[in-house]
Amino acid sequence: MQQRFELPVPSGAAREHGACVATHLHAVIAAAGGWIDFARFMEIALYAPGIGYYSAGATKFGPAGDFVTAPEISPLFARCLARACAPLLAGFEKPVVVEFGAGSGVLAAELLPALAAHGLGGVRYRILEVSGDLRQRQRLTLAQRVPRHLAQVEWLDAVPDASADGVVIANEVADALPVSRFTRSTTGVLEQGVISDAGGFTWAPRPAGAELADAVSVVESSLGSRLPPGYTSEISLRLPGWVAALGASLRQGLVLICDYGGTRREIYHPERCDGTLACHYRHRAHHDPLILPGLQDITAWVDFSAAAAAGEASGLAVAGYTTQAHYLVDAGIDAELAAASGPGGQPDLRLVQQAKTLLLPGEMGERFKVLALARGGTAPESCRGFGFRDLRHLL
Repeated sequence: MQQRFELPVPSGAAREHGACVATHLHAVIAAAGGWIDFARFMEIALYAPGIGYYSAGATKFGPAGDFVTAPEISPLFARCLARACAPLLAGFEKPVVVEFGAGSGVLAAELLPALAAHGLGGVRYRILEVSGDLRQRQRLTLAQRVPRHLAQVEWLDAVPDASADGVVIANEVADALPVSRFTRSTTGVLEQGVISDAGGFTWAPRPAGAELADAVSVVESSLGSRLPPGYTSEISLRLPGWVAALGASLRQGLVLICDYGGTRREIYHPERCDGTLACHYRHRAHHDPLILPGLQDITAWVDFSAAAAAGEASGLAVAGYTTQAHYLVDAGIDAELAAASGPGGQPDLRLVQQAKTLLLPGEMGERFKVLALARGGTAPESCRGFGFRDLRHLL
């Protein structure tokens, strides 16, 4: 994978941190006999305790970080989410919102007052966050922005049991699940692993194990044909278990997965022959996950067909699937813009510009999708967002 342009030069402290992560990775590779699968490399680079990208102290989100998520772009995202989920939550005696991977805490900080505006001021809000550093940032964000709601928030160390009635939200989390990288050859499937090379890291293929080879076969079976020789892409072998964990926290309600990605046919399109891996460093996107270990985000498109199938396999029903743009339109983004208008109905130009970023096809509107999975007989119509254009038939 080639860099398309020069990336910003890391600071001295960042270089030291990256060197520490690289040293750790080299040691892991050596201990494993000189080769590790890419999913292991990605897991260490992102989540190794104390040194991984999401575990260390550098700023990740917002203008000072590496990328910006939808809740940080505009409060309209959370307000629309509140509009969509309020009817469902209002039907429960003790409604709960569970957020998996709360990032900077901005979504929680915007969603809690937005739900209160819909008569749900007492909703309990649970955050499952594996990063101690991000937990501290989330608590600080909430304390600074919505101190009156802080008592409603609880941080969890593990997936809660299926005793909650409400909504589970996973916003821009699935794209950072470790993925296995593979190449279809004329004789089988190769797994692209990582080896140490001249102080850095490089790709090294070997025959794929049974689990990865079987997963590729499932993809090819659903596509109706074998991928061509040389075709390289990724599969998240952890996605089914992750989706099952989301659903396991609910007794009744909806799981909402919001992320960039597409259906299986979109992800494994013949023209997308080098996969979907993307890295973000200081608001620059590139496609080399083997550089800047611990300093950059590493992501891959979410296979929403696989997520839907995993949900059904764990007892969830696919209740809706659409683009972020159509979800926000159906959830009432126009009403939120109208409510924020000034005297004489003058639009808030700042919010209008933010809405464009959330909605336009060239921005986030088409690239990001929303999948709803229902538990306990929850009716799809009880949660807005999918009435304008439901794309479940494409899954």
